[in-house]
Amino acid sequence: MTARLAQLWRSMPVRLALLLVLLFSTVSLMGLAASYAVTQNSFETAIRADLEQDIAGFRAAPNARAVALLVDAESRDADPSRVVLSYITPSGRIYGNGAIARDDEGYHIVSLAEGRAEYDGVYLSLTTPLYGGQLTVARSRAQIEGLRTVFLNILLISLLPTVLVALSGGLYLARRSKRHVDVIGRTLDDLTTGDLAARVTVSPGWADDLQRIGSKVNQMAGAQEAQTQMLRQVSSDIAHDLKTPIQRVAVHLDDLARSLPEDTDEGTLLAKAQEEVAGIASVFQSLLQIASVEAGSPKTHFTSVDLNQLCETLTEVYEPAAAAKQQRLHSVVPDAQITVSGDKNLLGQMMSNLLENAMRHTPEGSEITLTLSRTQGRPVIEVADNGPGIPEDARDKVLRRLYRLDASRHTPGNGLGLSLVEGVVKLHGGQIALLDNAPGLLVRITL
Repeated sequence: MTARLAQLWRSMPVRLALLLVLLFSTVSLMGLAASYAVTQNSFETAIRADLEQDIAGFRAAPNARAVALLVDAESRDADPSRVVLSYITPSGRIYGNGAIARDDEGYHIVSLAEGRAEYDGVYLSLTTPLYGGQLTVARSRAQIEGLRTVFLNILLISLLPTVLVALSGGLYLARRSKRHVDVIGRTLDDLTTGDLAARVTVSPGWADDLQRIGSKVNQMAGAQEAQTQMLRQVSSDIAHDLKTPIQRVAVHLDDLARSLPEDTDEGTLLAKAQEEVAGIASVFQSLLQIASVEAGSPKTHFTSVDLNQLCETLTEVYEPAAAAKQQRLHSVVPDAQITVSGDKNLLGQMMSNLLENAMRHTPEGSEITLTLSRTQGRPVIEVADNGPGIPEDARDKVLRRLYRLDASRHTPGNGLGLSLVEGVVKLHGGQIALLDNAPGLLVRITL
């Protein structure tokens, strides 16, 4: 789950959503900051204008006594949390509802009532000399300070939902895009493992760029399949054209062998030539058989095949050969009958190739097991041995035509046995897997 979330966060739609959120947030912050600065400046200008108007009103008084009485009268009705009035007469007496005091921390406004409590808040003040005294009018900045809270609330109300909606949309698009990319990825995996018929199924809901990528993948797969089919057809044509001449050569060599004694040098050379020609004919016969299997021709002859009986029969056939090599071959077949629709001869040859490979490439004393079972309703055939096995990086390669491991080049064979096995498996709609038997090789075929 964590890995899937991390993959979504690294996807392009989420990154684009984050980028758009960042850009929108930056623009919103700049716009709100500019609006806040302009509004704050307007408020301060208005307060300063009110202060100047208040001072002008007090200047209309004829003398210091009149100013003191006017300040004292207005201060009784004024709210000190909003307006503070203070007038220091020439004799030093203070009238109003507050006074300016100064200490090491700066200027403060204190009450003129008993206790001299300090007023909370920040004020804008204007002080001027008047009739030998000093007049001070201060107005609270509470509106300006409250403006900051208002703008912060506006920022949260406007920005937070946008961020949540953008991220949710980005995650939704990322999940949707991931599903489409996974379809392309699975198709490429199938093509890489040899399933050249795999294609990307493009649905109408796909984005244009993914549709183009899917179409290009299908185009590439079609060209690759056509080229592969062409190569296979060429190899089949060559095998078909050369099969008859090689058979004629084999017949002539047989005629010649009847006229030459076996114990002469000529007879020995002739026997070697016959063996080589037989090997060549076997290769061409295998190539033609693989071509026929890949073309699907045997499907027209499919019948119900009893896999239990087929496994037991093949075990009986190959058990003496295994015993001659001091190897132990046995089968594990369930009591319940397992059948499959297929070609009995091809299925038998498939198992024969696997058993012969196991016997050929394992030393004396090895144990070979042919197992038949059913997994999730599908027949499963396994051939396991405890020999040297096949390196993991070479397991896909041994399924290719004519490919042989370096360690197997001194043993009989033409490198077509497993290719035919894979062809028969695919003909029957199955899968083949080469696994580690720890030690040895386990070939698992699911039909």
